[in-house]
Amino acid sequence: MDFIRAAVILSSLLLTALAQKPVLSIEPRSAAINQDDSVSFRCRVVSGSQPVQLEWKRINNQPLGDNVKVGPDGSVLTIALARQSNQGQYRCIATNAQGKTTITAVLTVKQAPKVRVTPSGPVTVRVGGALSLECHVSGKPRPSITWLKQVAGHETVLAYTTTDAKVALQVIVTTAEDAGTFVCRAQNKEGSTEEKVELRMAGGASVAMEPKASVSQTDLTAVEGQAVTMHCQATGHPTPEISWSKLRAPLPWQHKVAGGTLTLTNVGRQDSGQYICNATNAVGYSEAYVQLEVDTPPYATSVPDQVVARRGDTLRLQCIAHGSHPITFRWSRVGGAALSSGAKTTKDGKLTITQLKVSDSGNYKCVATNHVGSGETFATITVRA
Repeated sequence: MDFIRAAVILSSLLLTALAQKPVLSIEPRSAAINQDDSVSFRCRVVSGSQPVQLEWKRINNQPLGDNVKVGPDGSVLTIALARQSNQGQYRCIATNAQGKTTITAVLTVKQAPKVRVTPSGPVTVRVGGALSLECHVSGKPRPSITWLKQVAGHETVLAYTTTDAKVALQVIVTTAEDAGTFVCRAQNKEGSTEEKVELRMAGGASVAMEPKASVSQTDLTAVEGQAVTMHCQATGHPTPEISWSKLRAPLPWQHKVAGGTLTLTNVGRQDSGQYICNATNAVGYSEAYVQLEVDTPPYATSVPDQVVARRGDTLRLQCIAHGSHPITFRWSRVGGAALSSGAKTTKDGKLTITQLKVSDSGNYKCVATNHVGSGETFATITVRA
């Protein structure tokens, strides 16, 4: 009897252990990455009654973001080309019949310092005149600030601080040598950023100035098939020559360059990337950058697209779409008939039909939709008795 009583107690303990809310682990618990890097968090169910459903949410139910992707089984969350808006806490939520469990991961997106110089230049000052150049810097940890003057490729330090967020530089112009290119440089452990201002002397001889390139827009978004125009300006003496290139790829063959303007016609997804404006003269060179993202409608395919099954089998179809995210999926039967009562669809494009019937035979359509447009694909199902 003692043996039977012990077996009953052991069985009761096992059932209690199995019938429990999910227990979770997450890797990594926190991550600190540079802007434009990618990171993945994996949420794992350590124990708990099956089935367990996983989902990811941000604190305060903020949207995950268009560069955030959750894997097919809900366990892996990936953030691609991270930006400042992705920083924060991400919750993995596991739900089963016994309840709900939440575990949190924290993402920190590091960013190099930001620099703003006023006036932005070029600035012309009369002989005997004075000018105050102000450099405003932000960043964490607080960056050091250095004012320099560039002459013929050499740099002379004029001011330096590690405690202030703004440094003013007083410049008095008495000769042509007092003019030139002044640089404010901010640096912390996340990186270094600088901004230049060209100071000219009115009525004096021209002073050789390094080029400074700038673009009217640093980020552009276009829809496939549209034309895109990028404008670049440059200051310096002698007058800089402007050219365009693309990072790690040639310029699209359908492009035109006129002065500092680059025009791309009939853009496609492959034209996305970073474009570089190069300004060059005898003193030096400068670059400015434009990031282009080309949005495309979904191109959908069904895997598989032909299925022959027997009555009582389980059907599984996956709708896959290439195009700009986020993409939503919708399955239906061609001809307007309702999906079988055993049909189940998921937000990532899966269609599952259990206990197939002969009446489930026919053509099925998946429509994939994003903010640009939609695409559709078909699958033919044959169920034999």
